[in-house]
Amino acid sequence: MSSYYVLRLIIIIAALNCINIIIIPPIYCHEFDINGKVLELDESNFEAAISAFDFIFVDFYAPWCGHCKRLSPELDKAAPLLSGLKKPVVIAKIDADKYSRIASKYEIDGFPTLKIFMNGVPTDYRGPRKSDMLVRYLKKFVAPDVTVLESDSGITEFVESAGTSFPIFIGFGLEESAISNLAVRFKKNAWFSVAKDFSEKTMNLYDFDKAPALLALHPNFNEQTIFYGLFEDKLVEEFIKQNLLPLTLPITSESLKLLKDDKRNIVLTIFEDETHYESKKFIKLLRAAASANREFVFAYVGFNQWQDFAEAFEVGRKTSLPKMVVWDGNEIFSSVIGSESIQGEDQGSQITLFLERFREGKVIEKTLGPSFTGYLMSLLGMRTVYILIFLFAVVFLIATIGKEEPLAGDNTRDPFHYTGSTSVAEPDSRMSGEKED
Repeated sequence: MSSYYVLRLIIIIAALNCINIIIIPPIYCHEFDINGKVLELDESNFEAAISAFDFIFVDFYAPWCGHCKRLSPELDKAAPLLSGLKKPVVIAKIDADKYSRIASKYEIDGFPTLKIFMNGVPTDYRGPRKSDMLVRYLKKFVAPDVTVLESDSGITEFVESAGTSFPIFIGFGLEESAISNLAVRFKKNAWFSVAKDFSEKTMNLYDFDKAPALLALHPNFNEQTIFYGLFEDKLVEEFIKQNLLPLTLPITSESLKLLKDDKRNIVLTIFEDETHYESKKFIKLLRAAASANREFVFAYVGFNQWQDFAEAFEVGRKTSLPKMVVWDGNEIFSSVIGSESIQGEDQGSQITLFLERFREGKVIEKTLGPSFTGYLMSLLGMRTVYILIFLFAVVFLIATIGKEEPLAGDNTRDPFHYTGSTSVAEPDSRMSGEKED
């Protein structure tokens, strides 16, 4: 072959390679050595990695974070087990403190933050973090949107594998198509299945007497609810939405995120200590009220468990507890006139009266208190706070000298979204930007 044709061939091959570089997605531009180990990503290959794998589990961490350090060996143990699945799940991590552009893009507000990317689409992971449970959980996470169960043993295995972190919906005698669209919508919040074959023993176990029936199960709270139809889309959707949360929800940093997806008003009860025997008795009464008043979410918190959160609702150590309020989930809460606290005997009737008075509009609307300021003062002392405020004011004045008009700031804020400063402080290590295990 003459040098002329050789040169033409080289030019054609080079041109084709250039075209490939342009039109082929980044998945082919990076090579990842998948050997059962945790991938260490950075800004140069992060987007390629989440595009290259159907399922990739990402740990957004910071090197100084204590929770991150404890999580790391658990991920190392889980990685080889998950990479060997029929539908492998790759585990990766990225220093989100160093690579702030990635952290900002995926709204990382604390460490560690865990997300699973399914075909490039991120979903928050709120499941267990110990290696064995994480593997068990993610096996189900990559399962079909609706799992078809063919026997009693299959039902038992499905419930056990799903674990206790999220609610479980089982359609007994239902076709997969009856809940498939809703299963896709709510997959990040619950597990979905349909049981094709089951015995009377299973019906007795889950306390339903006819089919078709849709079971909502909260294993962690020992709660279950049955829906018998009509199985119309809107009615089924309403049932699922009402049962994504348990009847009574303890307030934690994680459960607050779940509440943000629910548009109902929150009937919030504040105890002195949610672990006390009297509090647990009251929670049983709340559960009964919640079952009969599905237009509300019923939640509770202990002053001793999360003081700063409780103080935002004008609760202090001298407040008569338990106290009930109705909270909109944002910045407004309502005290019910005549039902400021629930005391004495027959507390069930008092809860009913509280709800009646709220519906009648016998309320005083209030705004959440500045509990974060109180937390800061208790942490640093009044004198230090005054010094910080003074220094901030001086810096602000210097920065604005010579400008025609001051910059307008956005005063709206999610009171429980931690970005370094917030109107309500989270307990323990959460103030340092770490997320609770």
